[in-house]
Amino acid sequence: MYLPVLDPNTWSFTPELLPQNTYLVGGAVRDALLGREKPKQDLDFVLEKDVIATAKAIANRYKAGFVLLDAEREIARVVFANATADFARQEGESLEIDLQRRDFTVNAIAYNFLTQELIDPLGGYPDLQAKILRMVKPSNLQDDPLRLLRCYRQAAQLGMMIEAETLAVIREFAPLIATVAAERVQAELNYLLEPCSNIVWLKAAITDGLLSPWLSISPSLDLVDSAFHLLKETWWKIGQELVNYLKGSANLSLIAVAKLAILLPSNPELAAIKLSELKLSKVEIKAVSNIINCWLEFGDKLSKLSIAEQFFLFRQAGVNFPAIALLALTKGVAIKDIAPLVNRYLNPTDPVAHLVPLVTGNELMQALNLPSGRLVGELLLKLQIAQAEGKITTSEAALELAGKMMN
Repeated sequence: MYLPVLDPNTWSFTPELLPQNTYLVGGAVRDALLGREKPKQDLDFVLEKDVIATAKAIANRYKAGFVLLDAEREIARVVFANATADFARQEGESLEIDLQRRDFTVNAIAYNFLTQELIDPLGGYPDLQAKILRMVKPSNLQDDPLRLLRCYRQAAQLGMMIEAETLAVIREFAPLIATVAAERVQAELNYLLEPCSNIVWLKAAITDGLLSPWLSISPSLDLVDSAFHLLKETWWKIGQELVNYLKGSANLSLIAVAKLAILLPSNPELAAIKLSELKLSKVEIKAVSNIINCWLEFGDKLSKLSIAEQFFLFRQAGVNFPAIALLALTKGVAIKDIAPLVNRYLNPTDPVAHLVPLVTGNELMQALNLPSGRLVGELLLKLQIAQAEGKITTSEAALELAGKMMN
């Protein structure tokens, strides 16, 4: 079977440096059979011997990056400008034995790029055509329990269903997820949280015990997708901000953070503990905690906030406000009731959502002959509330009001 994506003519290197009995395997073959193309070519090779030497030779010949991923198991990566190639030692005495040690049949297909032949002893290609994820054997999942969670991620990623016996084994072995490094769990969870992932599989991973040590099912989760699309259709910019990555995070979008806020305990301190266990970054934990705190303080009265309360909401939420709007819709707040808040947020000159203070602390101290301290901060806050409420519009009026407050 000719697979154009895996044709050596498309590689960043020529195959002459590869030893005999080298095969393409795993995700690269699976994705080629599915017709899934990536922005950067990602190739996985299995070799009988000389893995590290081969990878180094290719990296040196083509002035590419070389990364030793696992010295003991002989796994190395060569990084080109527009591609990566992973090289691993064949496990066992034959290619068939190597394929028998993989997680799911769709990932246990090899491809001979010279003869254009598929090597598929486990029936992975028929499963791929039927959109079924089927384990190779239970012990393979038990030996690396992250594969249990990865099954749900791949089901979401590839639009596949999990075969019944495989699902039963996953549920049986689910407690083993506690033995997996939190960073590895987080990597799989991150994908399940993103808008491109079917929320069904995130729910299933929690219900089946793979994410339940950290997350709990909430009825609001079922409404996230419809709430997101409603916000996006009504205010395109809000939808865009929800899918953007958090500033300072390369892993989570704002909508992913909103989902975490829904699935975590409503106590911000407990939520932060769960996120720390999952090894999320300080930026990510701060964002989730901020959303939970904002909802606890303002969520029940979003449709009837005073101007001062709106000011405090925007001041506290900052760039996380779109997540608050999303949560509101998932919890039954009508879109007409949050529309005034959203419109304020989207207006960069709005005096409530984006207030620019009329005076600074230094100006206040100089005008009123005040020392630096808490009083200055308290006066500034009162002036900002008065400004948001439209009671003052100039710096002169602000200083005059501050003087009256002092008296």
